[in-house]
Amino acid sequence: MVQIVDEALAKPLAGQVLVEVEAIGVNPFDYKSYSGEFGADESALPLRLGSEASGIVRAVGNTARGPAGPISVGDEVIVSGAKGAYAEKLLVPADAVLPKPSSLSWEEAAGLLSVAGTAFDTIEVVGVSAGDTVLVHGAAGSVGSIVVQLAVARGARVIGTARAVNHEALLEYGAEPVEYGSGLLDRVKALAPDGIAAAIDTVGTDEAVDVSLALVSDKARIVTIAAFGRAGKDGFTAVGGGNPESAARRKKARADLVAAAGRGELKVPIAKTFPLAEVAQAHAELNGEHPRGKFVLIP
Repeated sequence: MVQIVDEALAKPLAGQVLVEVEAIGVNPFDYKSYSGEFGADESALPLRLGSEASGIVRAVGNTARGPAGPISVGDEVIVSGAKGAYAEKLLVPADAVLPKPSSLSWEEAAGLLSVAGTAFDTIEVVGVSAGDTVLVHGAAGSVGSIVVQLAVARGARVIGTARAVNHEALLEYGAEPVEYGSGLLDRVKALAPDGIAAAIDTVGTDEAVDVSLALVSDKARIVTIAAFGRAGKDGFTAVGGGNPESAARRKKARADLVAAAGRGELKVPIAKTFPLAEVAQAHAELNGEHPRGKFVLIP
């Protein structure tokens, strides 16, 4: 059961900041963490949900310095890698706070870094570079759409799987869309008769894995963010899931990803916003077929 409870917050200690939250990014991990998918350890309860948000700094502890430098009361910020970001106010380490570009809305800022960091991680792991032909599974999803944008920016040719309703959006990002489902392998071969250099799976289906393995000869250039069992069984890379190397890559890339979004080079589509009180409904909808883009909670 998801509940909202009142909790008093202390003043920031050294190295901490207090943020008044304007928007909160919603991610599949949030509901998976209590669904039983990651186990059912009752000793871990209650869980504090959410890892990313945007807001305004209201108090600063001594020696609080973020990745971009000193933090001041009144700064508009992005909070990344926090615990319990589903809140009206957040007490977080200063290292979790980055300046919010004025060009980004609160919603865009709150929904940026989880998906962009994950996307960057996949791109780095398979070494996408100019001239590569890259297959992206789930290319219209929140992570997949950022993967497409980053790969195109590196000079790669991108073929992206998606429902037909999302093909126009993929074309706008510079990808060549292809319908997933029966016959996917043949459709991709027809688009790329010279072969696929790398495959990035953001959905975790057997279809995505099987097609990737059939098309990419070097397993080091196949990566998934979801099919962890298949990765272990079939000998390709999975990122995330508590992997410290993934966490380090994503953390290192935060400032560059924020800057790129601020310049308009990375687009974060927002599918829908919900009041914080409707968090259970947001999770239910995110767990089913839903509009393209991020879900965001508003305190």
